[in-house]
Amino acid sequence: MSYDFIKVNNVDGVISITLDKPPLNVLTIPMMKEIADAFAWAQGQTAKLILLNAEGKAFSAGVDVADHTADKVDEMISVFDSIFHNMYNNDKPIVAAVNGAALGGGYELVLFCDMVVASEKAKFGQPEIAVGVFPPIASYMLPKLTSMPHAMELLLGGEVFNAAKADKLGLVNAVLPVDSFDEGVKQFVQKFMAMSPLVLAYTKKAIKAGLNKGFVEGLKAIDDIYLKELMPSADAVEGLKAFMEKRQPVWQGK
Repeated sequence: MSYDFIKVNNVDGVISITLDKPPLNVLTIPMMKEIADAFAWAQGQTAKLILLNAEGKAFSAGVDVADHTADKVDEMISVFDSIFHNMYNNDKPIVAAVNGAALGGGYELVLFCDMVVASEKAKFGQPEIAVGVFPPIASYMLPKLTSMPHAMELLLGGEVFNAAKADKLGLVNAVLPVDSFDEGVKQFVQKFMAMSPLVLAYTKKAIKAGLNKGFVEGLKAIDDIYLKELMPSADAVEGLKAFMEKRQPVWQGK
């Protein structure tokens, strides 16, 4: 896949989608179209997970202010939303690796990932309110990821905060030293490489199926995935058989 503003590859079971519009990876409409397309492409690839990262001094400084004008804003929101529809529809776990500032729409990309690894120099924030707007995706996601009072404070105050605070608020999985960040990301991702890609996907599907449902309805949705989709799979049969035979499983991905 060849793009102008991002790079993608699929190596050793990891699909990398890398923002590459130096120096700050400001998200323009053409760049956002590429990101949306990359997540759609990733859904059809054989891999265990997706790593969303960035080149340059910032992960992303957010959506280009020039694309918020009256003649562009409708298209901008439509294209921006398409990224998250494609992320949501992707069955592979998505990990964000943030080694710099992720602000505005850039932080919304991070918030929508399934897991987040940050360096000690990472900064996060939704400063949109200071310029008279609000972040739609963050308004949906932050109350689900942290407490309502903290979500309100971050959205209404526009604070830019560091990785240590993000960790305290439960918004990142790990905070890593800057000088060993790339190696730390590899180690974080490696724990998933021994798993079946199919079972990773079904587990993510089950988690999503139970969200925002009452216990009875949510458990029923999860049980249906377990009994009707997971258990008939070759990898479920192999995993259970390997455990009983005290050997490593050989996954087929089906």
